[in-house]
Amino acid sequence: MHNVIGFKERRYIEELRILTKSIAIDCIVDDGFDRIIYVVKKGDMGLAIGKNGDNIRRMQRVLGRRIEMVEEGGSFDEFVRNTLRPIDVLKTEADPDTERTRIVIKKKGDLGIAIGRGGCNVEKVRLLCRRMYNAEVTDIVAEGE
Repeated sequence: MHNVIGFKERRYIEELRILTKSIAIDCIVDDGFDRIIYVVKKGDMGLAIGKNGDNIRRMQRVLGRRIEMVEEGGSFDEFVRNTLRPIDVLKTEADPDTERTRIVIKKKGDLGIAIGRGGCNVEKVRLLCRRMYNAEVTDIVAEGE
């Protein structure tokens, strides 16, 4: 869980701290989807979002990019649940031979939301799991498949 945070990411983390008074543990600048993904300290999510999402809207205006936030988890499973929220994640299955992870969700109807438009949500999960837990997410499947 050792991340190398560059100058640009540090600047964005500091902007979040100044504008919202919340603490970000990590920040990923995703140029492919023109967004900034923050991993916020556990318990600071409400402070980071602000009343009715005001802080996120203000951050988007200041930085000129879409802002997404994920709350830090105590474990890998909890972190994956936070990343895919509001989807109901049942479990994560890690293959010990290949070190690849499979995420199992409850409803098949939520697969579209888990993937996201153009694959943006599944890419967010892959980026964050690789960066925070050095885990390679390969599949998101519905229960029973």
